Amino acid sequence: MREGARTAGKLFRIGLAAGRSTPGDRLRWWGLFCAAAAVAFVTLATAATFATYHGRETRADDRGPVITFGKNAKLLYREGIDSVGSRPVSVVFLHPLTPEAPLPAGVARWPGPGEVVLSPELVRTGGGEGILNRYGRSAGTVTNDGLVTPSERIAYVRVAETPPKDDPRWMGVSAFGSGGGATGEMADQPSVTSPVLALWALTGLPALALAVVAARVGSRTRDRRSSLLQALGGTWRHRMIVNVGEAAIPSALGTLVSFIPYAVASVWDIRLAPTGYILDHRDVWAAWPTAMASGAVSLLIVLGIVVGTHRIGRDGKSTRPASFTSRVPAWLLVACGVGVGLVLTSQYVPRKAQLVVFTFGTVVMWAFLSSVVALLTRHLGSWLAADGKRRGHAGRLIGGRWTHAHPGVIVRLALAMVIGIGIVAQMQVWTSRLGVHSQAAAATHQRIKDTVIEVTAGGMSASETDRFRSQLPAGSILLNRTFHDPGASQDPWTTIGGSCRDLRRLQVACDGDTKAETKSGAPSAEVEEMGRWYGDVRFAEVPRISVKPDGTQSLVVVTPTSGQLAAVKQTAFTLPNPSLQVETLGGNWLGSSRSHLANWIQLFGVTGILFILVAGSMSAAAEFVRVRHALAPLTILTGHRRVFRSVASWHLTVPLLISTVVTGAVTAWHSVFFIALVQEGSVSWAVLGYGITVCAAVSLAVGFLGARAAAREANQWRPAAD
Repeated sequence: MREGARTAGKLFRIGLAAGRSTPGDRLRWWGLFCAAAAVAFVTLATAATFATYHGRETRADDRGPVITFGKNAKLLYREGIDSVGSRPVSVVFLHPLTPEAPLPAGVARWPGPGEVVLSPELVRTGGGEGILNRYGRSAGTVTNDGLVTPSERIAYVRVAETPPKDDPRWMGVSAFGSGGGATGEMADQPSVTSPVLALWALTGLPALALAVVAARVGSRTRDRRSSLLQALGGTWRHRMIVNVGEAAIPSALGTLVSFIPYAVASVWDIRLAPTGYILDHRDVWAAWPTAMASGAVSLLIVLGIVVGTHRIGRDGKSTRPASFTSRVPAWLLVACGVGVGLVLTSQYVPRKAQLVVFTFGTVVMWAFLSSVVALLTRHLGSWLAADGKRRGHAGRLIGGRWTHAHPGVIVRLALAMVIGIGIVAQMQVWTSRLGVHSQAAAATHQRIKDTVIEVTAGGMSASETDRFRSQLPAGSILLNRTFHDPGASQDPWTTIGGSCRDLRRLQVACDGDTKAETKSGAPSAEVEEMGRWYGDVRFAEVPRISVKPDGTQSLVVVTPTSGQLAAVKQTAFTLPNPSLQVETLGGNWLGSSRSHLANWIQLFGVTGILFILVAGSMSAAAEFVRVRHALAPLTILTGHRRVFRSVASWHLTVPLLISTVVTGAVTAWHSVFFIALVQEGSVSWAVLGYGITVCAAVSLAVGFLGARAAAREANQWRPAAD
């Protein structure tokens, strides 16, 4: 036992020493440092995500109302919806029935009748829209104990008048803390698997790719050392200890550095751009034990990648490494096939599991697609070498043999381009999927701004609408919208009613017959937009407007100029019977949570692209070092330097161009398949074309720079006993 421990200690110290003296050690040291930091960053972000979801659900449970239908009700409770800019706002209307009425979490005291308590983020973002006086007089702010997150926009409004007893929107509440609540940011919260899948698909996979590339930087010397250990009788355990010792320090330091942003987030609330979401430091702080375990797991993952990418043949017939330097392992090809199979079969699994299976298959496919490309280029290398020998073309002969003998080089170089194109394509497809209706709403807003405003009310008498009309901005038009659904016998339609005077201002013909429905001959821009959103629109004269409480009717306000939305909201929310919702035409899609998911995809995708750029730069730099030393003697054998460009082109540029073409084709198929699966979104062929063009340019640049580095090295090359 002691002898084994001493041997392990010696081997570990050999690895530590090798990490400081191996050629190219600086590049690999910093590569492992960055890779460990990236992998740890993703694992810590995963831990923070789970902790945030747990904290959100706990605080939502603590403030959830306990609904009662008997005499135990101590207050009346009703929820409404509003928006500030494109962000949704949750408005909670309250009316205490007894002096012992419970307070919502985060509210220190009962506001007076007609007063409101706002969340800090709502005060910050809504100041320019008159949010301080929209629902009533401001009576303070909600503390963090009553907020799901510090970025939540919520308002607690104590109504000025007693609600009518027959209004079904009001619910009796006996206490808070029911174990469930869907107000504020909890109204449309996806499951925790959604952000975790997006995180690992767009950021985690590039981090793992960076770790693979960093582990194989300068691998020639390590492969020779591993072969020597095997020849001396060393087992896989001995080689593992040496490799771990060599990678331990940079990997451990990189993991420790990744805790810096986590520590900052556990002390201060951090706003995540471009999402606008504020990470609650209390949740991050509570997850420190999980974060420590996650950091240890990420370090083991990086060290496992280092050990797994430096394997030796076990047949005892050769001391050459059995890694990518000689062949492409069959299991990598099988893994890529499994990923493609999961993508194809995702359409046949239950609906709720389709996206999970598709995403997992996508990650596996992109992770191992470069190995399939390497196999193709390896066979291409054999053909190039034979053709070069037959034609007497030295560059094609040497480049083909190198490509055949070192497919792992192509794997590492192509990995960054393959995953990079995949990430860019997925970001575009997901953004288009989430923004079909949002784009239509944005187009409507661009054409007519906020001049058409929908007011959803639970019921208003003619006198209440008259009062509402009198308080609207000067020149505003008040209309009545009624939805008709006759059933299967006829298609539904919408009737827009108003006075003839108002209809004519919208360029709608009106003959004064209250029973006749009229249509527009030359409608205004506002009427055209109503048709885009409401479908079949018909117009009728209504001398005096009211709103039925059955939910089939609402109000439509058309303002003479844009920028009047805040004033209309101010008027609507100060009525005795406040409106449930006031928004511009299509505004619910501008402020929907789905439309803002594109910001999260952008955050994860851009971070992943940064990791891929580091991996690609490191892989290219390592290849320049190898090509520079290997090609330099050729100038003596050939007598000219053109061979550098020729070898670099056939060994680097041509395989990478093939990788680009294959990746582009797979990406196009994958994107179209995804859209067919979810039945929404679109493929931007321009974005895909730009990505392929960039990768093709990178392929040309890698070959050119590799040849240039070899030419410079040839000027200084001298024979050495290496």
